[in-house]
Amino acid sequence: MAPRLQRGRLRLVEPSPRPTNEGDEVAATPIADDRAEAKRPPETSRAPKGSRSALADLPDAQLVGLGAEGDVQALEILYRRHVAFAINLATRIEGSPRDVEDIVHDAFLRAFERLRDLTDRAAFRGWLGSIVVHAVRSRMRRGKLLNLLGLGRASEPVDLDAIASPEASPHVRAQLAQIYALLRTLPSDERIAWTLRCIDGHELEAVAGLTRCSLATVKRRITRAQRFLDEHFVDPTGKEEPVSKEVDQ
Repeated sequence: MAPRLQRGRLRLVEPSPRPTNEGDEVAATPIADDRAEAKRPPETSRAPKGSRSALADLPDAQLVGLGAEGDVQALEILYRRHVAFAINLATRIEGSPRDVEDIVHDAFLRAFERLRDLTDRAAFRGWLGSIVVHAVRSRMRRGKLLNLLGLGRASEPVDLDAIASPEASPHVRAQLAQIYALLRTLPSDERIAWTLRCIDGHELEAVAGLTRCSLATVKRRITRAQRFLDEHFVDPTGKEEPVSKEVDQ
């Protein structure tokens, strides 16, 4: 008779520390299959104003200022500097790269159209991230509505190659597959908050900024998601495992 699998407290591998650029609010580990550099930035109608080489070393705050005045090359540098982060962020939340590039492209267009609204120009990355998260959330909710109406399409399988480190063991990959399957049954807000905190490794304050809600709300969402996962997660090894990251109370 096959041994019965035990339900276990979920343990996740902590993301490795990674450097941030000056002025960045959040950072992310590049996804395994990074197609970002091959993509061109969203087209704009204004003519370029400066030398790309002269602009390349400027901090985000100055590039945002130039971009707000219509400098196309400044916008291109902002795009290339942050597109990998945006694709990684959307992919980790979705669990699949399907439609992610379109989501990110639209997020950049929206950001570039609203550059004048950004009061803290050095916080461009975090602000862009909140636009990406909002776009993914809208897509999730739209997909659930279409499914209820019988008009949706089958869920995309979790793409472990897109979200797991190449060094991840088969055991960790099996954990991730089960985690994402469980996350897809949760409300979008709880799923997103927990993923940003426990998969992508953002601090609680950064999660609050990315999801545009209060710190208390973020903590409640993560706690509810964690409780659900602890109740339903089954460790393939049959061992009890502690949660690696608790929500600060």
